[in-house]
Amino acid sequence: MPQPHAFEPADASLPQVGLKVKLLNPLLDQYPPKPATERSAGLDLRACIQEERLEIAPGQRAKIPTGLAMEVEAPGVAGLVCSRSGLGAKEGLTVAQGVGLIDPDYRGEIIVWLLNTSQAPVSVERGQRIAQLVLIPVLHPLVRVCAELEKTERGAGGFGHTGKN
Repeated sequence: MPQPHAFEPADASLPQVGLKVKLLNPLLDQYPPKPATERSAGLDLRACIQEERLEIAPGQRAKIPTGLAMEVEAPGVAGLVCSRSGLGAKEGLTVAQGVGLIDPDYRGEIIVWLLNTSQAPVSVERGQRIAQLVLIPVLHPLVRVCAELEKTERGAGGFGHTGKN
């Protein structure tokens, strides 16, 4: 059974919220979840794959377990699974659906679907940092159906209606 780890951010001036994590894979004993730097916005998520290396062909997706389940210790906070900028820009591996959402009441293992957007096969190694988890506040909508919406300068203009400059 994994030993408990605690990570205390070095910068106490940043807003904080308690996060319980359940380590589901012994690999995380070597790599406890923590931000890469004291001011990083997210926690690194690692590939807890069975094999040493998994190759993802161009245009293909792969389901990558992270060995981690979570519970935010405050109501109204969800997790976003975001691509790592270097992995996406340099190697073409991105979170397949753009951003993954971890609902506040989800308690299962966090799974990351990676998409290879490059023209060549890309390998993921066991323990590699593959994505990041960012916590965000959630506002629940109070939906009111209506016949008209308030008029604005923009109106219904979308998808590039303001031009490039």
